[in-house]
Amino acid sequence: MIGAVDLELTTAASPEDAKTISQGIVDFNRRAQPTLEAVEDEVRFFVFARDAAGAVTGGIRAACYWNTLHIELVWLAESCRGSGAGSRMLHMAEDFAREHGCELALVETTSWQAKGFYEKAGFAPIATVHGRPRGQSTHTLLKRLAPPTDAAGAA
Repeated sequence: MIGAVDLELTTAASPEDAKTISQGIVDFNRRAQPTLEAVEDEVRFFVFARDAAGAVTGGIRAACYWNTLHIELVWLAESCRGSGAGSRMLHMAEDFAREHGCELALVETTSWQAKGFYEKAGFAPIATVHGRPRGQSTHTLLKRLAPPTDAAGAA
């Protein structure tokens, strides 16, 4: 028999409660998939574009985990668009991810953002959610990353 459970919805969870549910799924995943990369092995990183004065003019926020580069956000100032800086930032992130064992790259973009940019960079659409946000679409794209090469160019 299952006991009574009280439910609570909050926008201000205590750090302890938040950690309890995070650790709960981590423990469940480890039992279900013992060879799964540990959450502690996640590598969060940034790639920044800077102007001559050192001011940030763009960047990528990303993470490497579960053999996947997760591109969380990409932004480039209007003045830098079309200069190749976006492609160079993306290549830098992909190279870093390969060095950290990533075989895949995932990104989510919206209909008014950069779907074409990612497709040109080798990403393929794998899902589209129409009406998210209302009146628009959200696209998820995937790219298989080639293994890193050594200095001699061998894989």
